[in-house]
Amino acid sequence: MINKKLFGTSGIRGMFPEDVDETLALKIGKALGTYIYFNNKYDVDDDYENDNEKTIVVGYDSRTSNQVIENAIVSGLIATGVNVIKLGMVPTGLVGFATQTLNADYGVMITASHNPSTDNGIKLWNKNGLAFTSNQESEIEKIYHSNSFKTPKWNNIGKIYYSNEVIDEYIQKLLSLVEILPKNGKKLKIVIDSASGAGSTLSPLIFRMAGCDVITLNSQVDGFFPGRKAEPNKDNLGDLMALVPIVGADLGIAHDGDADRMITVDENGNISDFDKLLSLISKEMAQKYGGTIVTTVDAGLSIDDAVKGYGKVLRSKVGDVHVGEMMVENDSSFGGEPSGTWLHPEFSMCPDGILSGLKIAEMVSKYGKLSKLLDKIAIYPNYRVKIECNEEEKAIILNKVDKHFVDEFSDVKDINSIDGIRLTFEDESWVLVRPSGTENYFRITLEGKTQEKADEILKISEDFIKKFIKD
Repeated sequence: MINKKLFGTSGIRGMFPEDVDETLALKIGKALGTYIYFNNKYDVDDDYENDNEKTIVVGYDSRTSNQVIENAIVSGLIATGVNVIKLGMVPTGLVGFATQTLNADYGVMITASHNPSTDNGIKLWNKNGLAFTSNQESEIEKIYHSNSFKTPKWNNIGKIYYSNEVIDEYIQKLLSLVEILPKNGKKLKIVIDSASGAGSTLSPLIFRMAGCDVITLNSQVDGFFPGRKAEPNKDNLGDLMALVPIVGADLGIAHDGDADRMITVDENGNISDFDKLLSLISKEMAQKYGGTIVTTVDAGLSIDDAVKGYGKVLRSKVGDVHVGEMMVENDSSFGGEPSGTWLHPEFSMCPDGILSGLKIAEMVSKYGKLSKLLDKIAIYPNYRVKIECNEEEKAIILNKVDKHFVDEFSDVKDINSIDGIRLTFEDESWVLVRPSGTENYFRITLEGKTQEKADEILKISEDFIKKFIKD
Protein backbone atom coordinates (compact mmCIF):
# COMPACT_ATOMS: atom_id res chain seq x y z
CA MET A 1 0.00 0.00 0.00
CA ILE A 2 1.32 3.43 -0.95
CA ASN A 3 0.90 5.96 1.84
CA LYS A 4 -0.91 9.14 0.94
CA LYS A 5 1.30 12.20 0.54
CA LEU A 6 0.25 14.85 3.04
CA PHE A 7 2.31 17.89 2.07
CA GLY A 8 1.89 19.96 -1.08
CA THR A 9 3.88 22.97 -2.27
CA SER A 10 2.89 24.95 0.83
CA GLY A 11 2.24 22.61 3.73
CA ILE A 12 -0.85 20.47 4.27
CA ARG A 13 -4.15 21.78 2.90
CA GLY A 14 -7.60 20.44 2.23
CA MET A 15 -11.28 20.66 3.07
CA PHE A 16 -12.34 20.44 6.69
CA PRO A 17 -13.19 17.83 7.85
CA GLU A 18 -12.99 15.65 4.74
CA ASP A 19 -9.24 16.09 4.19
CA VAL A 20 -7.95 17.96 7.23
CA ASP A 21 -9.49 17.17 10.61
CA GLU A 22 -8.61 16.80 14.28
CA THR A 23 -7.39 13.22 13.84
CA LEU A 24 -4.85 14.27 11.21
CA ALA A 25 -3.81 17.25 13.34
CA LEU A 26 -3.31 15.09 16.43
CA LYS A 27 -1.08 12.70 14.51
CA ILE A 28 0.88 15.56 12.92
CA GLY A 29 1.49 16.91 16.43
CA LYS A 30 2.72 13.53 17.62
CA ALA A 31 4.86 13.09 14.51
CA LEU A 32 6.46 16.51 14.92
CA GLY A 33 7.04 15.87 18.62
CA THR A 34 8.65 12.52 17.83
CA TYR A 35 10.80 14.10 15.13
CA ILE A 36 12.03 16.90 17.38
CA TYR A 37 13.14 14.63 20.22
CA PHE A 38 14.45 11.64 18.38
CA ASN A 39 15.67 13.19 15.16
CA ASN A 40 13.85 10.42 13.33
CA LYS A 41 15.51 7.63 15.39
CA TYR A 42 12.81 5.31 16.64
CA ASP A 43 14.87 2.79 18.60
CA VAL A 44 14.95 4.93 21.75
CA ASP A 45 13.31 3.27 24.72
CA ASP A 46 9.77 4.44 25.43
CA ASP A 47 10.67 5.21 29.05
CA TYR A 48 13.05 8.02 28.13
CA GLU A 49 13.68 11.01 30.37
CA ASN A 50 13.70 14.43 28.68
CA ASP A 51 17.30 15.60 28.91
CA ASN A 52 16.40 18.99 27.51
CA GLU A 53 13.08 20.71 26.92
CA LYS A 54 11.83 21.41 23.42
CA THR A 55 9.42 24.18 22.50
CA ILE A 56 7.14 24.81 19.52
CA VAL A 57 5.22 28.00 18.73
CA VAL A 58 1.65 27.60 17.40
CA GLY A 59 -0.58 30.18 15.72
CA TYR A 60 -3.68 30.15 13.53
CA ASP A 61 -5.63 32.38 11.15
CA SER A 62 -9.33 33.29 11.25
CA ARG A 63 -10.88 30.12 9.82
CA THR A 64 -13.83 28.64 11.70
CA SER A 65 -12.12 25.26 12.19
CA ASN A 66 -8.82 26.62 13.45
CA GLN A 67 -9.25 26.02 17.14
CA VAL A 68 -10.32 22.45 16.43
CA ILE A 69 -7.05 21.90 14.59
CA GLU A 70 -5.02 23.90 17.12
CA ASN A 71 -6.27 21.95 20.14
CA ALA A 72 -5.62 18.65 18.39
CA ILE A 73 -2.10 19.45 17.22
CA VAL A 74 -1.19 20.95 20.61
CA SER A 75 -2.45 17.78 22.31
CA GLY A 76 -0.21 15.72 20.05
CA LEU A 77 2.78 17.91 20.80
CA ILE A 78 2.48 17.96 24.59
CA ALA A 79 1.76 14.22 24.53
CA THR A 80 5.28 13.74 23.21
CA GLY A 81 6.81 15.96 25.87
CA VAL A 82 7.09 19.15 23.82
CA ASN A 83 6.23 22.52 25.37
CA VAL A 84 3.91 24.73 23.33
CA ILE A 85 3.68 28.52 23.19
CA LYS A 86 0.23 29.51 21.94
CA LEU A 87 0.05 32.77 20.00
CA GLY A 88 -3.64 32.65 19.11
CA MET A 89 -4.83 34.25 15.87
CA VAL A 90 -1.82 35.87 14.21
CA PRO A 91 -0.38 36.36 10.72
CA THR A 92 1.99 33.68 9.46
CA GLY A 93 4.90 36.12 9.55
CA LEU A 94 4.48 36.51 13.30
CA VAL A 95 4.78 32.74 13.79
CA GLY A 96 8.08 32.76 11.91
CA PHE A 97 9.29 35.78 13.89
CA ALA A 98 8.20 34.32 17.24
CA THR A 99 9.88 30.98 16.54
CA GLN A 100 13.21 32.75 16.26
CA THR A 101 12.66 35.45 18.88
CA LEU A 102 11.39 33.06 21.57
CA ASN A 103 14.19 30.59 20.78
CA ALA A 104 11.66 27.88 19.96
CA ASP A 105 12.72 24.81 18.04
CA TYR A 106 9.96 24.95 15.42
CA GLY A 107 6.79 26.83 14.55
CA VAL A 108 3.35 25.68 13.44
CA MET A 109 0.86 27.85 11.53
CA ILE A 110 -2.66 26.54 11.09
CA THR A 111 -3.94 28.02 7.85
CA ALA A 112 -5.05 27.28 4.33
CA SER A 113 -3.70 30.66 3.22
CA HIS A 114 -5.63 31.83 0.13
CA ASN A 115 -7.79 28.69 -0.14
CA PRO A 116 -11.60 28.91 0.37
CA SER A 117 -13.10 29.19 3.85
CA THR A 118 -14.07 25.51 3.69
CA ASP A 119 -10.39 24.53 3.79
CA ASN A 120 -7.76 24.41 6.48
CA GLY A 121 -4.15 23.33 6.71
CA ILE A 122 -0.91 23.05 8.64
CA LYS A 123 2.45 24.56 7.81
CA LEU A 124 5.68 23.88 9.72
CA TRP A 125 8.54 26.34 10.22
CA ASN A 126 12.18 26.11 11.22
CA LYS A 127 13.82 28.37 13.80
CA ASN A 128 15.02 30.88 11.17
CA GLY A 129 11.53 31.20 9.69
CA LEU A 130 12.22 28.92 6.72
CA ALA A 131 9.36 26.57 5.98
CA PHE A 132 10.04 22.85 6.38
CA THR A 133 11.97 21.50 3.43
CA SER A 134 10.63 18.64 1.33
CA ASN A 135 13.06 16.30 3.10
CA GLN A 136 11.78 17.38 6.51
CA GLU A 137 8.18 16.97 5.36
CA SER A 138 9.01 13.46 4.13
CA GLU A 139 10.39 12.56 7.57
CA ILE A 140 7.20 13.81 9.24
CA GLU A 141 5.13 11.74 6.79
CA LYS A 142 7.16 8.61 7.56
CA ILE A 143 6.54 8.96 11.29
CA TYR A 144 2.87 9.81 10.69
CA HIS A 145 2.17 6.77 8.51
CA SER A 146 4.20 4.35 10.64
CA ASN A 147 2.46 5.45 13.87
CA SER A 148 5.91 5.30 15.49
CA PHE A 149 5.08 7.94 18.08
CA LYS A 150 7.07 8.23 21.27
CA THR A 151 5.27 9.35 24.41
CA PRO A 152 6.76 10.04 27.84
CA LYS A 153 5.41 9.02 31.21
CA TRP A 154 2.95 11.17 33.11
CA ASN A 155 5.71 13.25 34.71
CA ASN A 156 7.24 14.36 31.40
CA ILE A 157 4.19 15.67 29.54
CA GLY A 158 4.76 19.02 27.81
CA LYS A 159 3.37 22.30 29.10
CA ILE A 160 1.33 25.04 27.43
CA TYR A 161 2.36 28.69 27.64
CA TYR A 162 1.06 31.93 26.15
CA SER A 163 3.00 34.93 24.81
CA ASN A 164 1.61 38.40 24.19
CA GLU A 165 4.90 40.29 24.51
CA VAL A 166 6.22 38.84 21.25
CA ILE A 167 3.45 40.62 19.34
CA ASP A 168 4.79 43.98 20.52
CA GLU A 169 8.32 42.90 19.56
CA TYR A 170 7.04 41.89 16.11
CA ILE A 171 5.42 45.29 15.59
CA GLN A 172 8.53 47.17 16.65
CA LYS A 173 10.74 45.04 14.39
CA LEU A 174 8.60 45.75 11.34
CA LEU A 175 8.50 49.46 12.10
CA SER A 176 12.29 49.54 12.41
CA LEU A 177 12.69 48.26 8.85
CA VAL A 178 10.85 51.06 7.02
CA GLU A 179 10.53 54.84 6.96
CA ILE A 180 7.28 56.03 5.42
CA LEU A 181 7.49 59.75 4.74
CA PRO A 182 4.60 62.26 4.56
CA LYS A 183 3.64 63.40 1.06
CA ASN A 184 3.30 67.17 0.70
CA GLY A 185 2.99 67.45 4.47
CA LYS A 186 0.20 64.85 4.63
CA LYS A 187 0.21 61.27 5.81
CA LEU A 188 0.26 58.61 3.12
CA LYS A 189 -3.34 57.43 2.74
CA ILE A 190 -3.78 53.67 2.40
CA VAL A 191 -6.78 51.36 2.12
CA ILE A 192 -6.10 47.93 3.62
CA ASP A 193 -8.25 44.92 2.68
CA SER A 194 -7.45 42.06 5.06
CA ALA A 195 -10.05 39.58 3.71
CA SER A 196 -11.31 39.20 7.30
CA GLY A 197 -8.24 37.07 7.89
CA ALA A 198 -5.33 36.95 10.32
CA GLY A 199 -4.05 40.40 9.35
CA SER A 200 -7.34 42.16 10.10
CA THR A 201 -6.21 43.69 13.40
CA LEU A 202 -2.44 43.94 13.12
CA SER A 203 -2.01 45.17 9.55
CA PRO A 204 -4.06 48.40 9.91
CA LEU A 205 -2.55 49.01 13.37
CA ILE A 206 1.04 48.68 12.12
CA PHE A 207 0.46 50.94 9.13
CA ARG A 208 -1.04 53.59 11.41
CA MET A 209 1.94 53.30 13.74
CA ALA A 210 4.20 53.70 10.69
CA GLY A 211 2.63 57.11 10.06
CA CYS A 212 -0.09 56.29 7.51
CA ASP A 213 -3.70 57.41 7.32
CA VAL A 214 -5.49 54.04 7.10
CA ILE A 215 -8.96 53.12 5.85
CA THR A 216 -9.95 49.49 6.41
CA LEU A 217 -11.96 47.15 4.22
CA ASN A 218 -12.91 43.58 5.16
CA SER A 219 -10.97 43.95 8.37
CA GLN A 220 -13.53 42.41 10.72
CA VAL A 221 -12.30 38.93 11.74
CA ASP A 222 -14.61 36.36 10.14
CA GLY A 223 -13.66 32.85 9.05
CA PHE A 224 -16.43 32.79 6.47
CA PHE A 225 -14.61 35.53 4.50
CA PRO A 226 -17.93 37.31 3.83
CA GLY A 227 -16.54 40.38 2.07
CA ARG A 228 -14.43 38.59 -0.50
CA LYS A 229 -12.61 35.34 -1.13
CA ALA A 230 -9.24 34.96 0.58
CA GLU A 231 -7.11 35.00 -2.56
CA PRO A 232 -6.02 38.58 -3.38
CA ASN A 233 -6.51 38.73 -7.14
CA LYS A 234 -8.38 40.93 -9.61
CA ASP A 235 -11.56 38.85 -9.48
CA ASN A 236 -11.81 39.28 -5.70
CA LEU A 237 -10.63 42.87 -5.22
CA GLY A 238 -13.33 44.87 -7.01
CA ASP A 239 -14.37 46.75 -3.86
CA LEU A 240 -10.78 47.73 -3.04
CA MET A 241 -10.13 48.84 -6.63
CA ALA A 242 -13.24 51.03 -6.54
CA LEU A 243 -12.62 52.48 -3.08
CA VAL A 244 -8.99 53.61 -3.49
CA PRO A 245 -9.67 56.42 -6.02
CA ILE A 246 -12.99 57.37 -4.37
CA VAL A 247 -11.28 58.21 -1.07
CA GLY A 248 -8.19 59.65 -2.76
CA ALA A 249 -5.85 57.04 -1.34
CA ASP A 250 -2.25 56.75 -2.48
CA LEU A 251 -2.30 52.98 -2.32
CA GLY A 252 -4.45 49.93 -1.68
CA ILE A 253 -3.08 46.80 -0.03
CA ALA A 254 -4.77 43.39 0.00
CA HIS A 255 -3.80 40.36 2.07
CA ASP A 256 -4.77 36.70 1.90
CA GLY A 257 -6.17 34.64 4.79
CA ASP A 258 -2.96 34.40 6.81
CA ALA A 259 -1.40 37.68 5.61
CA ASP A 260 1.79 36.13 4.33
CA ARG A 261 0.94 37.59 0.92
CA MET A 262 0.28 41.11 -0.34
CA ILE A 263 -0.86 42.65 -3.59
CA THR A 264 -1.36 46.34 -4.31
CA VAL A 265 -3.85 48.61 -6.04
CA ASP A 266 -2.47 51.89 -7.38
CA GLU A 267 -3.93 55.36 -6.82
CA ASN A 268 -6.10 54.99 -9.93
CA GLY A 269 -7.73 51.79 -8.69
CA ASN A 270 -5.77 49.43 -10.95
CA ILE A 271 -4.53 46.17 -9.48
CA SER A 272 -0.78 45.86 -9.89
CA ASP A 273 0.61 43.36 -12.34
CA PHE A 274 2.13 40.62 -10.16
CA ASP A 275 5.36 40.38 -12.14
CA LYS A 276 5.78 44.16 -12.31
CA LEU A 277 5.31 44.52 -8.56
CA LEU A 278 7.81 41.76 -7.85
CA SER A 279 10.26 43.33 -10.29
CA LEU A 280 9.84 46.74 -8.64
CA ILE A 281 10.66 45.52 -5.15
CA SER A 282 13.42 43.23 -6.46
CA LYS A 283 15.16 46.16 -8.12
CA GLU A 284 14.91 48.16 -4.89
CA MET A 285 16.37 45.31 -2.83
CA ALA A 286 19.11 44.61 -5.38
CA GLN A 287 20.11 48.28 -5.44
CA LYS A 288 20.09 48.46 -1.65
CA TYR A 289 21.77 45.16 -0.78
CA GLY A 290 23.21 43.79 -4.05
CA GLY A 291 23.78 40.10 -4.60
CA THR A 292 21.27 37.51 -5.72
CA ILE A 293 17.50 37.75 -6.07
CA VAL A 294 15.56 34.47 -6.03
CA THR A 295 12.19 33.95 -7.67
CA THR A 296 10.27 31.01 -9.13
CA VAL A 297 10.02 29.40 -12.55
CA ASP A 298 6.63 31.05 -13.09
CA ALA A 299 8.05 34.58 -12.82
CA GLY A 300 8.35 36.66 -15.97
CA LEU A 301 11.27 38.26 -17.76
CA SER A 302 10.68 41.71 -16.27
CA ILE A 303 12.47 40.79 -13.07
CA ASP A 304 15.64 39.96 -15.04
CA ASP A 305 15.42 43.32 -16.81
CA ALA A 306 14.82 45.21 -13.55
CA VAL A 307 17.67 43.62 -11.58
CA LYS A 308 20.20 43.73 -14.42
CA GLY A 309 23.28 45.66 -13.37
CA TYR A 310 22.54 45.33 -9.65
CA GLY A 311 22.54 41.57 -9.15
CA LYS A 312 21.51 38.30 -10.73
CA VAL A 313 18.24 36.35 -10.72
CA LEU A 314 17.93 32.66 -9.81
CA ARG A 315 14.75 30.61 -10.24
CA SER A 316 13.48 27.85 -7.96
CA LYS A 317 10.49 25.55 -7.90
CA VAL A 318 7.17 27.20 -7.04
CA GLY A 319 6.61 27.56 -3.30
CA ASP A 320 8.10 29.88 -0.71
CA VAL A 321 10.04 27.01 0.88
CA HIS A 322 11.92 26.44 -2.38
CA VAL A 323 12.58 30.17 -2.74
CA GLY A 324 13.83 30.24 0.84
CA GLU A 325 16.10 27.24 0.43
CA MET A 326 17.73 28.76 -2.64
CA MET A 327 18.08 32.09 -0.86
CA VAL A 328 19.92 30.48 2.05
CA GLU A 329 22.17 28.51 -0.30
CA ASN A 330 23.11 31.68 -2.22
CA ASP A 331 23.06 34.23 0.62
CA SER A 332 20.41 36.18 -1.26
CA SER A 333 19.24 39.67 -0.37
CA PHE A 334 15.61 39.10 -1.35
CA GLY A 335 13.28 36.51 -2.79
CA GLY A 336 9.67 36.19 -3.77
CA GLU A 337 6.93 34.72 -5.90
CA PRO A 338 4.74 36.68 -8.33
CA SER A 339 1.78 35.73 -6.12
CA GLY A 340 2.92 38.35 -3.60
CA THR A 341 4.66 35.94 -1.24
CA TRP A 342 7.94 37.71 -0.50
CA LEU A 343 10.83 36.82 1.81
CA HIS A 344 12.84 39.53 3.55
CA PRO A 345 16.00 38.03 5.11
CA GLU A 346 16.61 41.23 7.08
CA PHE A 347 13.48 40.22 9.02
CA SER A 348 13.01 36.46 8.74
CA MET A 349 12.95 33.67 6.17
CA CYS A 350 9.20 33.48 6.73
CA PRO A 351 7.09 35.43 4.20
CA ASP A 352 5.32 38.43 5.69
CA GLY A 353 2.66 40.32 3.75
CA ILE A 354 2.51 43.19 6.22
CA LEU A 355 6.23 43.94 5.82
CA SER A 356 5.89 43.58 2.05
CA GLY A 357 3.12 46.17 2.07
CA LEU A 358 5.16 48.49 4.28
CA LYS A 359 8.06 48.26 1.81
CA ILE A 360 5.85 49.30 -1.12
CA ALA A 361 4.32 52.12 0.94
CA GLU A 362 7.82 53.33 1.76
CA MET A 363 8.72 53.40 -1.93
CA VAL A 364 5.56 55.35 -2.80
CA SER A 365 6.28 57.87 -0.05
CA LYS A 366 9.83 58.41 -1.32
CA TYR A 367 9.60 58.01 -5.10
CA GLY A 368 6.06 58.97 -6.08
CA LYS A 369 2.88 57.42 -7.41
CA LEU A 370 2.78 53.63 -7.67
CA SER A 371 1.33 53.75 -11.18
CA LYS A 372 4.34 55.77 -12.37
CA LEU A 373 6.81 53.45 -10.66
CA LEU A 374 5.22 50.40 -12.27
CA ASP A 375 5.08 52.07 -15.69
CA LYS A 376 8.87 52.08 -15.66
CA ILE A 377 8.92 48.27 -15.45
CA ALA A 378 8.87 46.64 -18.87
CA ILE A 379 6.31 43.87 -19.18
CA TYR A 380 5.40 41.49 -21.96
CA PRO A 381 1.98 40.03 -22.86
CA ASN A 382 1.28 37.26 -20.38
CA TYR A 383 -1.37 34.86 -19.12
CA ARG A 384 -1.91 32.97 -15.87
CA VAL A 385 -4.62 30.36 -16.42
CA LYS A 386 -6.05 27.68 -14.11
CA ILE A 387 -7.71 24.59 -15.59
CA GLU A 388 -9.80 22.62 -13.13
CA CYS A 389 -9.00 18.92 -12.83
CA ASN A 390 -9.02 16.21 -10.16
CA GLU A 391 -5.99 14.49 -8.66
CA GLU A 392 -6.21 11.51 -11.03
CA GLU A 393 -6.37 13.80 -14.04
CA LYS A 394 -3.44 15.83 -12.67
CA ALA A 395 -1.24 12.74 -12.71
CA ILE A 396 -2.31 11.79 -16.25
CA ILE A 397 -1.75 15.31 -17.57
CA LEU A 398 1.67 15.61 -15.93
CA ASN A 399 2.76 12.33 -17.50
CA LYS A 400 1.62 13.50 -20.94
CA VAL A 401 3.25 16.90 -20.44
CA ASP A 402 6.58 15.29 -19.53
CA LYS A 403 6.54 13.10 -22.63
CA HIS A 404 4.80 15.07 -25.36
CA PHE A 405 4.22 18.76 -24.57
CA VAL A 406 7.44 19.94 -26.23
CA ASP A 407 6.32 18.26 -29.47
CA GLU A 408 3.45 20.76 -29.76
CA PHE A 409 5.94 23.51 -30.66
CA SER A 410 8.59 23.86 -33.37
CA ASP A 411 10.77 26.65 -31.93
CA VAL A 412 11.72 25.45 -28.43
CA LYS A 413 15.30 26.25 -27.49
CA ASP A 414 15.34 25.27 -23.80
CA ILE A 415 13.46 22.88 -21.50
CA ASN A 416 13.40 23.35 -17.72
CA SER A 417 11.80 20.54 -15.72
CA ILE A 418 12.58 21.76 -12.18
CA ASP A 419 8.82 22.17 -11.54
CA GLY A 420 6.44 20.98 -14.24
CA ILE A 421 7.77 21.88 -17.68
CA ARG A 422 8.96 25.36 -18.67
CA LEU A 423 9.68 25.82 -22.38
CA THR A 424 11.68 28.79 -23.63
CA PHE A 425 11.31 29.67 -27.31
CA GLU A 426 13.74 31.14 -29.80
CA ASP A 427 12.44 34.68 -29.26
CA GLU A 428 12.66 34.29 -25.42
CA SER A 429 8.91 33.80 -25.04
CA TRP A 430 8.16 31.02 -22.54
CA VAL A 431 5.44 28.84 -21.07
CA LEU A 432 5.24 26.89 -17.81
CA VAL A 433 2.68 24.14 -17.26
CA ARG A 434 2.49 22.52 -13.82
CA PRO A 435 -0.06 21.01 -11.44
CA SER A 436 -1.11 23.10 -8.46
CA GLY A 437 0.31 21.76 -5.23
CA THR A 438 -2.54 23.13 -3.13
CA GLU A 439 -5.71 23.01 -5.28
CA ASN A 440 -7.37 20.90 -7.98
CA TYR A 441 -5.99 22.85 -10.92
CA PHE A 442 -3.41 22.54 -13.65
CA ARG A 443 -1.72 25.88 -14.18
CA ILE A 444 -0.52 27.53 -17.38
CA THR A 445 1.77 30.53 -17.01
CA LEU A 446 3.30 32.14 -20.07
CA GLU A 447 4.83 35.25 -21.53
CA GLY A 448 5.10 36.17 -25.19
CA LYS A 449 7.36 38.75 -26.76
CA THR A 450 4.31 39.79 -28.79
CA GLN A 451 0.58 39.49 -28.11
CA GLU A 452 0.24 37.17 -31.10
CA LYS A 453 2.90 34.84 -29.70
CA ALA A 454 1.28 34.84 -26.26
CA ASP A 455 -2.14 34.02 -27.74
CA GLU A 456 -0.65 31.22 -29.83
CA ILE A 457 1.15 29.63 -26.88
CA LEU A 458 -1.97 29.83 -24.71
CA LYS A 459 -4.23 28.17 -27.27
CA ILE A 460 -1.80 25.31 -27.91
CA SER A 461 -1.24 24.78 -24.16
CA GLU A 462 -4.94 24.85 -23.24
CA ASP A 463 -5.89 22.50 -26.07
CA PHE A 464 -3.15 20.06 -25.04
CA ILE A 465 -4.17 19.90 -21.38
CA LYS A 466 -7.94 19.81 -21.94
CA LYS A 467 -7.59 16.69 -24.10
CA PHE A 468 -6.97 14.67 -20.95
CA ILE A 469 -9.81 16.04 -18.79
CA LYS A 470 -13.12 14.22 -18.68
CA ASP A 471 -16.26 16.20 -19.51
